Amino acid sequence: MSGRVGDLSPRQKEALAKFRENVQDVLPTLPNPDDYFLLRWLRARSFDLQKSEAMLRKHVEVRKQKDIDNIMSWQPPEVVQQYLSGGMCGYDLDGCPIWYDIIGPLDAKGLLLSATKQDLVKTKMRDCELLLRECTCQTEKTGNKIETITLIYDCEGLGLKHLWKPAVEAYGEFLCMFEENYPETLKRLFVIKAPKLFPVAYNLIKPFLSEDTRKKIMVLGANWKEVLLKYVSPDQLPVEYGGTMTDPDGDPKCKSKINYGGDIPKKYYVRDQVKQQYEHSVQISRGSSHQVEYEILFPGCVLRWQFMSDGSDIGFGIFLKTKMGERQRAGEMTEVLANQRYNAHLVPEDGTLTCSDPGIYVLRFDNTYSFIHAKKVSFTVEVLLPDKASEEKMKQLGAVTPK
Repeated sequence: MSGRVGDLSPRQKEALAKFRENVQDVLPTLPNPDDYFLLRWLRARSFDLQKSEAMLRKHVEVRKQKDIDNIMSWQPPEVVQQYLSGGMCGYDLDGCPIWYDIIGPLDAKGLLLSATKQDLVKTKMRDCELLLRECTCQTEKTGNKIETITLIYDCEGLGLKHLWKPAVEAYGEFLCMFEENYPETLKRLFVIKAPKLFPVAYNLIKPFLSEDTRKKIMVLGANWKEVLLKYVSPDQLPVEYGGTMTDPDGDPKCKSKINYGGDIPKKYYVRDQVKQQYEHSVQISRGSSHQVEYEILFPGCVLRWQFMSDGSDIGFGIFLKTKMGERQRAGEMTEVLANQRYNAHLVPEDGTLTCSDPGIYVLRFDNTYSFIHAKKVSFTVEVLLPDKASEEKMKQLGAVTPK
């Protein structure tokens, strides 16, 4: 049995009745605690009464702390309203609201330098509440119970800038918030226009997703417009995405409903860096350098680094070893990222590199030009692996678009 209203086993019916009894003290604080609502929490925890109750009670506390009942009257900061991409637009064939996330033009670093992470997560929670209210309106309008949403992830332009560690961590917080407070509300998620980097990006966020959520993700190939039209009527799909819907002024992107983001002007910045923790620190003597090696086993892996220096600038470059098992000078290796000096004592440096060849990659911190000062460098380096399942799926579909 599916565990939904009208499709419950005797055991599930008994669990629902017991669950309602166990949480009856908090039900009056919730917007619409009907059987549909309670079953969402039970399904999310496989009808384990103790776990379902703990999950719901935690949600009730979050609602109090965040004042969720009044969140629609809260206005996000101007920079978030203008530059956080995405929006609700149209309904699928069953009447479920559709939400678009536009990844490419999203300036994740600019947002984190211009707004607090708390405001960003609260904005996404506000979006979730907006979608749930729209589900209620659609239920009244169609006469059928609408309790789920369709997501369309437009990944055109997904690039290395989106793998910036603080941005991934912030997005992870949002995904955790969604999983913990809005269980079983995702109907399906379409990924369209996915570039070669998508399997790496997906592998970073996959740990934040439940197994049930992962099963609802559909990575579409070059025929994505045709596939979307199997689930969405043309008049409910913007022209930009293969339908006939436009804004009243004829805009095919429906920008009155979907925010397409963009680079954030620095006038909005309220800080010049995001505080980070570093895994390693090293003292580099004057006239010397420090090398760290990372083995890349197959193409498509991504090196991600962050570093800061203490008191003065530091040189940095990346090389590929030509001989195994021995330290090589920079001139003996293949240069992958040209060595240059960074003012990492003023603003921490970060970056990513897609490794096109397997081998031993050397990240080299260079202080050879300094004849007087030793330098302390703090750094974190990670090797990001692609999700092999999604990588294979994209190859089968021909879903990879140039990047």
